[in-house]
Amino acid sequence: MRLLGVSCDYHDAAAALVVDGRIVAAVEEERLSRRKHDDRLPERAIASCLAIGELHPDDLDAVVFHEKPLVVAGRVLSAAQHRGPGGLARFSAEMPVLLQRNLLVAYRLERALRRLGATRPPVVRYGVHHLSHAAAAFLPSPFETAAVLTVDGIGEWATASVGHGLHHRVDLLEEQRYPHSLGLLYSLVTRWCGFRPNDGEYKLMGLAPFGRPRYAAALAELVEVDEQGALRLAPGATRWWGSRPERVRRLRQAFDGPPRRPEDPVGEREADLARSVQELTETAVLAMAAHAHRLTGERRLCLGGGVALNCVANGRILREGPFEELWVQPAPGDAGSAVGAALWYWHQELGNPRPRDPEAAPTADAMAGGALGPAVRPHELDRWLAGIDEAHRRFPDPAERCEAVAERIAEGAVVGWFEGRMEFGPRALGHRSIVADPRSTTVRDDLNRRVKGRESFRPFAPSVLWEHAGEWFDLDAPSPYMLTTTTVAEAHRVDVDEEPTTIAERLAVVRSELPACTHVDGTARVQTVHRELHPRFHQLIDAFHRRTGCPVLVNTSFNRAGEPIVATPDQALATARAAGLDLLVVEDACIELRSDRR
Repeated sequence: MRLLGVSCDYHDAAAALVVDGRIVAAVEEERLSRRKHDDRLPERAIASCLAIGELHPDDLDAVVFHEKPLVVAGRVLSAAQHRGPGGLARFSAEMPVLLQRNLLVAYRLERALRRLGATRPPVVRYGVHHLSHAAAAFLPSPFETAAVLTVDGIGEWATASVGHGLHHRVDLLEEQRYPHSLGLLYSLVTRWCGFRPNDGEYKLMGLAPFGRPRYAAALAELVEVDEQGALRLAPGATRWWGSRPERVRRLRQAFDGPPRRPEDPVGEREADLARSVQELTETAVLAMAAHAHRLTGERRLCLGGGVALNCVANGRILREGPFEELWVQPAPGDAGSAVGAALWYWHQELGNPRPRDPEAAPTADAMAGGALGPAVRPHELDRWLAGIDEAHRRFPDPAERCEAVAERIAEGAVVGWFEGRMEFGPRALGHRSIVADPRSTTVRDDLNRRVKGRESFRPFAPSVLWEHAGEWFDLDAPSPYMLTTTTVAEAHRVDVDEEPTTIAERLAVVRSELPACTHVDGTARVQTVHRELHPRFHQLIDAFHRRTGCPVLVNTSFNRAGEPIVATPDQALATARAAGLDLLVVEDACIELRSDRR
């Protein structure tokens, strides 16, 4: 049975193809449309999934949408009623969009599939937003049973839920409802710090260690977190979620003025706001996890929803929470709901068991290491190389190619690495990555300023060979999707005699033998690289390790600020040129690029 899961109309639209319970493909629309966080119906992603699965649109048995549009419309109407006359303008703007977009999902899906060659209307089924999150979190996980926690901005009504995964089912036991939302609070502070909501939350998380929690009391006046992690807003605080929260006097007073303008420098206030809301978030998520444990009695936890991208909170759950094991969906936001919706329908609505490979490792999941997108076929690569005006060398032997690239990295080259199937989710995991030497004291600033064109305080992630992860990081569990933060192992840390005060001065301090990917607080967002999941990337890091004694590479997504991760060789070459990379590797071809590095 061939099922297409679809999520769209808020942010991060995506499509996923599930055949007889197996995830065949999953693609985010932004990668193909080149529009960051594209929320439109993912026609390009649907076409890509069908091509990967070698299916015609008429081969689909059902299309499963990730939420219930009618319930979303009802929530918008109800919220407008609660806002009273002051909410009329916003309601007047929202309802035409809902009527023309959300409530016409089946019609829009039919039109999209007909443009792709369908001759009949699809069978459309509708999931529930947080159930799609929960299904994406549990059903592909390596666990037979687990507690499930989903936290995001908002679904139909729910903003967080606790569920219980049992074999091929996941049942939601409790939920928190709008307007009480941890995700919306985090996005509000993201906006106040001058970053774009639903995009800049990871910037806020990276900024937090530079600040002090001096706005904790102000936040406590606005929201309350109870012993179960539930968030309760102060009376009248629903206005915060309006289109112009900067007009709310209470917020301006609490946060010492209006939001930072994006063009202004990031200062002490923004760092302190980031630290304050980050600590509140960690407190809430830890309490939610403890409540989920009490409710289900499970030893394992699965995380979903956009807040599950907060790898600092995830790391604290792993270290301090009551659970022995943690698995986080690699695309926990709305994109991953496309996978969850299709799996929910196959397993829960149709009653099919989860497929299991008896020879798979106990920790093996169903997400294929995140490599679920399209790949470049050999004849496509040949045609592309023949059409570019760049000298290149082919390395048919993967070992020889990895040795040559590892040598260039050890010499200081910054390398674009484009290999195999594109990743699904926001992290580059060694298929569409920019990689560099983590031992360099200049790489972080160079990557942020010149290569990526982004804020100087942003940290970079290390990718470490799994077999050496425990030697370099305080980590004893796999982290294949770069979704938990941990500290650098003491043996590789550098003592800091005196801590500077300014952000710029603190960035210049060397804190470990991996200065390019050690954050200001001595932590790192680690990806453990496993030979069976990412064999070629593992081979590259292993070659670097044998050459240098360091089993780690800096790994950042192959894109520049404001752009989606590259999806095609043309995009990889254009981005590599714009970023001034030294070397571009596309499958077995190595392209030396002119660089401004001296």
